[in-house]
Amino acid sequence: MTTLLALDTATEACSVALLHRGSVLSHYEVIPRLHAQRLLPMIQGLLDEAGIALSALDAIAFGRGPGAFTGVRIAIGVVQGLAFALERPVLPISNLAVLAQRAHREQGASRVAAAIDARMDEVYWGCYRLEGGEMRLAGAEAVLPPEQVDLPRATEGDWFGAGTGWGYAARMPVSVAAQDASLLPHALDLLTLAGFAWQRGECVPAEQAQPVYLRDKVATPKA
Repeated sequence: MTTLLALDTATEACSVALLHRGSVLSHYEVIPRLHAQRLLPMIQGLLDEAGIALSALDAIAFGRGPGAFTGVRIAIGVVQGLAFALERPVLPISNLAVLAQRAHREQGASRVAAAIDARMDEVYWGCYRLEGGEMRLAGAEAVLPPEQVDLPRATEGDWFGAGTGWGYAARMPVSVAAQDASLLPHALDLLTLAGFAWQRGECVPAEQAQPVYLRDKVATPKA
């Protein structure tokens, strides 16, 4: 059976999750600025609890962003170090998708507008719909001012707003049935998404574990 490790440090939360022999273990802490110190001990703690070595892993999944630049880099540094040493592939997973998956797990939401505070008066934004138990992107992820966010058109049903970006809700020109601005990505949901990606054969080599900040995609010169 597949053994997957998932880890995330892209926001204030630091979390790890492990799938082994059909059982899932996870650990989650909100520890701003302590991710670098806590991540490896958290990983080792899960492995010890499961009674396995790192070599038992088939692949490592990680939150590839968007999120805090330093946090995303910590995850990628650890993932690349482990994956290179073990000669294992990696599974990059969007942190906005992880937020949406958590909203589905905890709130039963099937349509989620995920938003992470990007600072600089902007939000990381992505809208997701539930398909076969997996939150799938509807449209594109973006970084933009709260006043410019939008929901997919021709969509029936209520939307749920998830993530710290919803702290700007008063400035957003969209309406949702409910929201939770305190929600942060959790490796448990990253592991769920990684399972779908694994089944589709979406693993990549360790050197392709790259961050997705979104901001560099919109830094185009004005005419």
